[in-house]
Amino acid sequence: MSGVIPDGWRDREDRFNMPELMTVEELGKYLRFTRKTIYRLLKQGSIPAIKIGNKWRFDKAAIDRWLNQYMEGVKAHILVIDDDEMIRSLFKKTLEEQGHTVVTAGNGAEGIECVKKWDFDLVFLDLKMPRLDGDEFLKQLKAIKPELPVTIITGYPGSEMMERALKQGPFGVMGKPFDSSDIINAVNSFLKARQPRR
Repeated sequence: MSGVIPDGWRDREDRFNMPELMTVEELGKYLRFTRKTIYRLLKQGSIPAIKIGNKWRFDKAAIDRWLNQYMEGVKAHILVIDDDEMIRSLFKKTLEEQGHTVVTAGNGAEGIECVKKWDFDLVFLDLKMPRLDGDEFLKQLKAIKPELPVTIITGYPGSEMMERALKQGPFGVMGKPFDSSDIINAVNSFLKARQPRR
C-alpha cells in the first residue's frame, strides 16, 4: 500500500484531532494560578473557556494564544535569587529576550540589598542557599515589602524548609528541573493574574 493519505481521509483525520483540554486544577498547575484566580477570570469572562456539562474546560492552545496576546508590551522588573550561576544565567537570558528587566543575586543577603535599592514586580527565590536561605529571606522580605510577590524555585518541594516557607506565604512554586519555556510561562501567568483586563 502507498504511504500517501488520500485527501478525503486526511480531512476526516483533521476532524478527529481533538483540542487538548485542561480541567480547572490542570489549568491552575499550568498557569500557577489559584482556583480563586481562575474563577475570578471566568466570572469576568476574560479567560477562554468552554463548559462541558457543568464543568469548565480550557483549550491549551487557546490559553497560550490568550497569554501571548495579552503579554505584548507588558514588561516586568524581576529579581532572581539563586546560588547556582547557571540558573541565574538561564533566567536572565530567557527573560531579557522577552523584554523584561532582570537583576540577579547569588544569595538571600544580596537579594535583600537589591530589594532595598530597587522596586521589583516579582521575585524568583531558591530556598536552599548559603549565608541567608530562602526561608530567612522571606521573613526579612515581609518586613520590608510585604506585598512583593515571590515564586519559589526548588528541588525539594516536600522539605522541612519548604514547610517553614509556606508559613510565610502565599507564593508560587516552580519545581526543578525546568526550562526557558517554564520560566516564560511563570512570568506571563503572574502578569496576567495581576492585570486580568486589558
